[in-house]
Amino acid sequence: MTNIIQINHLKKSFENHQALKGVSLNIPKGVIFGLLGPNGAGKTTLIRNLTQIYRPDSGEILFMNETLQDKHVRNMGYMPEERGLYKKMKIGEHLIYLGRLKGLSAKEAENKVNKWFSHFQIEDWRNKKIEDLSKGMQQKVQFIATILHEPELLILDEPFSGLDPINANLIKNEMIAMKEKGVTIIFSTHRMESIEEMCEEIALINNGNIILQGNIKAIRYENKKNLFEITLDENSNWPDSLNHKYPASPLGNNMYQVFLKDHNTNELLSDIIASGAVIVGFQETLPTVNEIFIQKVKESNYA
Repeated sequence: MTNIIQINHLKKSFENHQALKGVSLNIPKGVIFGLLGPNGAGKTTLIRNLTQIYRPDSGEILFMNETLQDKHVRNMGYMPEERGLYKKMKIGEHLIYLGRLKGLSAKEAENKVNKWFSHFQIEDWRNKKIEDLSKGMQQKVQFIATILHEPELLILDEPFSGLDPINANLIKNEMIAMKEKGVTIIFSTHRMESIEEMCEEIALINNGNIILQGNIKAIRYENKKNLFEITLDENSNWPDSLNHKYPASPLGNNMYQVFLKDHNTNELLSDIIASGAVIVGFQETLPTVNEIFIQKVKESNYA
């Protein structure tokens, strides 16, 4: 798989604080990539090195196999968690202005702004000032500003902040549509359910180090706890005769969770059937991204 971003041994310090301690990371082209980490872990510093707001002390960043340069920034769209909009400007004028800064002609910027106003059904916003919008509406405007020039790489830091469920779903669908067109999206959020739903690859940073990275499905499988969820039919209960061998925790609706130390699922299923209970569902319970996040950060903090 081709990498759009390759980061090698990146270090960055501020006075006596080393924010990045030799970060190495590959971001494949055409995926939604989850960048995770607790507050103060180094996520923002890493993003600001990617967008050249900061310059690293050492190490390198490659953009499509070229050393990162000023010219590459025009192929990026960055939406920070903090609002970066001029509150006194009218929305239409502001978006055209930002599009021009990204290299669009006045006509191109105007056409693209018109397209997104129509797409989001917000034509009547054109002459409103930024300061007159709610936090969520400002977030939609900032999203348009980020994607207006059709960048190859999007970096979105908490893109759903302040959005109601309908508008959050709208932005989510736009992200998926852009990914399907080949755009790479670096997605940083504390909403782990969104990471699990949308991302193919993730990296977890803590204390300036990458402590976990890879395919999200593979990571969940590698961190499994040998837990299995079994559903019995409505006329069956968990057999008392099996409690000594397979201690089960009831989950409700005739569902039970069982821990198998030795992965012997065939023996488990045979024993349940032999007891007379009827099995209607069986699946392995994999840890959520949130559970893995908490576990790995704790391990890293005490390493």
